[in-house]
Amino acid sequence: MCPHQPALTKGVPNERRNLEHALRIISTRRNSARTQQEERIQEIETRIPEVVEINRQLFRTSRNLLEIIRDGGNVSEQVESLRRQNQQGQAMIRTLLEQHGYPADYLELHYTCEKCQDTGFFQGKTCSCLTELVAKLSAEKLNQSVRFEQCSFENFSLDYYKGLHTENGGSCYNAMERVLYFCREYARHFTPESPSILLFGKTGLGKTHLSLAIANQVLRRGYSVLYDSVINFLRQVEREHFGRASGDDDTLELLLSCDLLILDDLGTEFHSQFYQSTIYNIINTRMNRNRPTIISTNLNYDEISHQYDERITSRIYTNYNCYQFVGQDVRVLKRQQQLQHGNG
Repeated sequence: MCPHQPALTKGVPNERRNLEHALRIISTRRNSARTQQEERIQEIETRIPEVVEINRQLFRTSRNLLEIIRDGGNVSEQVESLRRQNQQGQAMIRTLLEQHGYPADYLELHYTCEKCQDTGFFQGKTCSCLTELVAKLSAEKLNQSVRFEQCSFENFSLDYYKGLHTENGGSCYNAMERVLYFCREYARHFTPESPSILLFGKTGLGKTHLSLAIANQVLRRGYSVLYDSVINFLRQVEREHFGRASGDDDTLELLLSCDLLILDDLGTEFHSQFYQSTIYNIINTRMNRNRPTIISTNLNYDEISHQYDERITSRIYTNYNCYQFVGQDVRVLKRQQQLQHGNG
C-alpha cells in the first residue's frame, strides 16, 4: 500500500565516518553549552548587578590566595577560608537567582550528557552517549531510502475494508479497525522494552503501510529504528560476512542492537542455511536482549511452520503478539476505483 525503495544499497555507512561525525556532533554540543552559559551570565549580570559584585569578590579572594602561595604563607588556612567564602558566595548567587525567578543552577554549564560532559568519553572509556549516537547515525544511513513520511496512521483508510467479510463471516472493517488501533497505540507508547509483533496476511492488505507508520512515529520520538525487507538485510549481512562488502560496517550488530527492528516480507528470501541461521540469530538475540522486533509476512501460520525450522517458529509464536490482516488487495481496489472514475 505504501511505495518505498529498499534501504540497503551499495553505499552502506562506514563506521569510521559515523564515529567522526558523532564526535563532531558531540563537540558542537559542548561548544553550544559553553556559549549558552556565557549568554546566561551576561543576561544575569545585566538583570542582577549584585551577582557581578559577588563574582568580583570571589575573584579577588582567589588572587589573594595566589599571592599567599607565592610568598610562602600559611596555605592550608587560606585554602579553607577561600573554600568557605566561595561556598557562601555561590549560595548568595543561587538565592539571588531564585528571588528573581531563575533556577538556582541557571549559571552552571548544562551538557547534553552530564556523565561525560559532552566529550564522548567517561573514565577512559567510550561514553554510552557516543555509542548510541554512532548507532543512530548508522541507522539513519540504512534507512535513507525509505520514505517513512508517506505512510501514516492518518492516511491509512479503513474504507477499503467496508462490506467485506472474513472466512469466518466476521467484519473485515471491524478486524482492521482493531489492528489500526493497536498499531497506533503501540507507536504512541513505544519503549525499547515493548513487545515484538507479527503482522501477517495476504499481500496488499496494509502491513507495510502500518509498519512504516509505526516506524515514522517511533523515529520522531527519538528512538533508533531499522526498516527494510528481510532479503535486503540478509544480503547485506551475507556480503559483510563473506568479505564482499567495502568498509568496516557491521550491519548485523545494528540489527541486533537498534531500539526497534522492522523486518518486512518475511518468507520472500531465498532458502539457505546461512539465511536461516541469520534469521534465527536476529530473532533470538533480540529476544534475549529484550529488544522489540516487528515482522510482516504474507505467510499464514502453517506456511511459516513449513518454511522455517522449529527454533524460529517457536520463538515467534510464543514471544510475539500476532495480528492478522484481512480483506482484499487494496492496490487492486484502488486501481478499480481509478478505472471507474476514468470511465465515468
